[in-house]
Amino acid sequence: MSAPLPMSAPAFRWGILGAGGIAHKLADAITHYTKSEVVAVAAASGLERAQAFAAETGVPTAYGSYEELVADPDVDIVYVATTHNNHHGPALLAIEAGKHVMVEKAFTQNERQARLVVDAARAKGVFVMEAMWARHLPHMYALREAIARGEIGEVISVQADHGQPISHIERMRNPALAGGALLDLGVYPISFAHDILGVPDAITAVGRLTDTGVDGQVSMVFDYPSMGAQASLTTTMEGKTPCMALIGGTEGYIEIDGTFYNPTTFRVVRLDGTMWEYDGTAPNGFQFEAAEVARCVAAGLTESPIQPLEQSLEIMRIMDEVRNQIGLIYPDEHGGPGER
Repeated sequence: MSAPLPMSAPAFRWGILGAGGIAHKLADAITHYTKSEVVAVAAASGLERAQAFAAETGVPTAYGSYEELVADPDVDIVYVATTHNNHHGPALLAIEAGKHVMVEKAFTQNERQARLVVDAARAKGVFVMEAMWARHLPHMYALREAIARGEIGEVISVQADHGQPISHIERMRNPALAGGALLDLGVYPISFAHDILGVPDAITAVGRLTDTGVDGQVSMVFDYPSMGAQASLTTTMEGKTPCMALIGGTEGYIEIDGTFYNPTTFRVVRLDGTMWEYDGTAPNGFQFEAAEVARCVAAGLTESPIQPLEQSLEIMRIMDEVRNQIGLIYPDEHGGPGER
């Protein structure tokens, strides 16, 4: 199955909690590449920032508090675009108000917070999905199909990296905001490996903490002995890496061009000498996840079959274990990742 066209999804009215760069990208994607519209934005820092965002993006309504936005009857779906330490709070607020919710990746700061969101959504009967946009892109649909057809035989190896020189950004250096490479960048290769191989049986991680106490760089090996497969993943916020991914199989391999989690191209190279390429490039890219939410909500679903809530919980559990191994504990955690 090919990736559904975003313009084919039904129209809904979105509200955005948070007014940063990623919120701008989602607003642009919805406005220009789907039938839906963004009708409201709220900024916890105050009405002035929300008004500036609204003026830049053409959003008609600005609020100075999250409570006001989730109470707006004209908002059908809420997008949580806050910092990692505060994904769960706004998500819970929107769920309690009866809104459907898309929560920016990483889903939450830890599995404990993720479980709170999942349990609340299931109790309320509303739709919730993690905004791991890469899962919904055309090349990922095509890639999964190629693997399912046996194009490269049995998958034995997954490699992916994500490095960006962004350690100078205050948010990334601040442990109180759950900064660092893992939750912001490392979640991409981790989610990619999970998409292909599922939950590892064993995790080995090494990392280096910065002078502010967040992770600057992390390397991970995931072992899947029952599948005869391994994943080798790296992330850093202190330098640029190719941001490519490779899936090795018994009959060939798939090479995904950088940036692998953006709309991109890949090549299938087989042992028999044949090779073919898929071009999944597209502008923006966030429209595909927004359209997935719209389709699911219209169908009465409370979870996405592409990004089920249980998978988001599993990914958070994996990242908790990685943080445990590298000694990364955020200020509001006591005793270890996810604990209070």
